[in-house]
Amino acid sequence: MALEHHSNHKMRFDQQVDNALNYVLPFIEKTVNIQTGTRVLEIGCGEGGVLKPFVDKGCICLGVDLDQLRIDLAQDFLRQDIQAGKIAILNQNVYDESFIEKYKNYFDLIILKDVIEHIHDQEKFMPFMKILLKEKGQIFFGFPPWHMPFGGHQQIAKKKWTSKIPYYHLLPMSIYTWILRKAGENDNTIASLVDVKETGISIERFERIVKSTGYKIVQKQWYLFNPIYKFKFGLKPRKQYWILGAVPFIRNFITTCAYYTIQKL
Repeated sequence: MALEHHSNHKMRFDQQVDNALNYVLPFIEKTVNIQTGTRVLEIGCGEGGVLKPFVDKGCICLGVDLDQLRIDLAQDFLRQDIQAGKIAILNQNVYDESFIEKYKNYFDLIILKDVIEHIHDQEKFMPFMKILLKEKGQIFFGFPPWHMPFGGHQQIAKKKWTSKIPYYHLLPMSIYTWILRKAGENDNTIASLVDVKETGISIERFERIVKSTGYKIVQKQWYLFNPIYKFKFGLKPRKQYWILGAVPFIRNFITTCAYYTIQKL
């Protein structure tokens, strides 16, 4: 069955705030001067929790998402900051011409937290974001590498065993969907899981796209235990051991989270 934070929106928001404050923000601050007036865009902002620590640091923040329900939640949870003009939350497609015209070369930082693995045509999307960045602007990515135990996001499945079994998302699509249907998952859940299977991204593929589309990797950090797992599973966050990270075959299957900041060349 799905974890509680998938249905408890306020809990998910609070977890996002905590995770961003203690892990995402400190990671980004190593290479980006986060201060009053720093312009920050989060693509796929969801309930807006990731942006809250940046708002509190005085940044000018914009969150966009295509899910109106989550936009409504973000506008509720961040009501005071929105009314104070510290942040805007929009149902907006960043490919829209009006968005590009307004925000061309505008942002110091773009954030994609648990988002890139859901985006189709990543080879097109990655270079597109350069249009929105200032000179020397950076992009932060945090994502679960595809080959890790739950890289298929099967934890969102509704049935107990299909949400708890690791690695079966790596099976061929026909077998994967057959298992989900036999388990009694509904069509919407299956469609969501299939979508992730079609867009999931590995460490190697991510780095290959970054380099081939005119960026440089500024810094990276892999985690053996994703920081968010302290909420999901009660596990203390743990960075990937360097010796395991040096062996791609092993690393790919046990790295549960990857953080990167990249910069356009």
